[in-house]
Amino acid sequence: MSRNVKELEEKIGYNFKDSHLLRHAVTHSSYVNEKHMKKSRMAYIAGVYGFFQFLMPMVGWICVHTIVQVFGQFQKFIPWIALILLLYIGGSMIKESMQGEEENKEMKKLSFAVLMMQGIATSIDALSVGFTIAEYGLIMAVVCSLIVAVVTFVICETGLYLGKTLGTKLSGKADVLGGVILIGIGIEIFVKGVFF
Repeated sequence: MSRNVKELEEKIGYNFKDSHLLRHAVTHSSYVNEKHMKKSRMAYIAGVYGFFQFLMPMVGWICVHTIVQVFGQFQKFIPWIALILLLYIGGSMIKESMQGEEENKEMKKLSFAVLMMQGIATSIDALSVGFTIAEYGLIMAVVCSLIVAVVTFVICETGLYLGKTLGTKLSGKADVLGGVILIGIGIEIFVKGVFF
């Protein structure tokens, strides 16, 4: 996958800071459960991810400028929160994909609660971005966060479009892959946050 990411980066002239977000976006299995997803639904899902990728750096920035001491204590829990949320979501995806065909016949739409949990879980590590942009003024911090949000939106839209195109071919395998990727992201956030 990393060779393909490098090729993509060369073609579009952009280097992804967190390639795991790109991997997550292009392997997201939301479309598999919604065979007739409309473009507006795809934009909504991508918008949720983009919103949380915008929100978390801003929350980090605000915390640096207002409640540094309290947030400093909370920061050590971020890897644990991300790990627990992503293990739960990823494990649920794998479990559901492994269930018998009879139980899995009724395809479920990605619920609002699950979408919110995925949005928070996959962007919680972006709180630390707020620390890196702490010396910026409010306008510049908002601009930086908006750039992250727009890139996330585009990548998610691409992933959902690819899911629409390839989803029926991958079927249940996409849920397993998506679950494994979410668990991997959770473990990565945890290991980086606790050990590095």
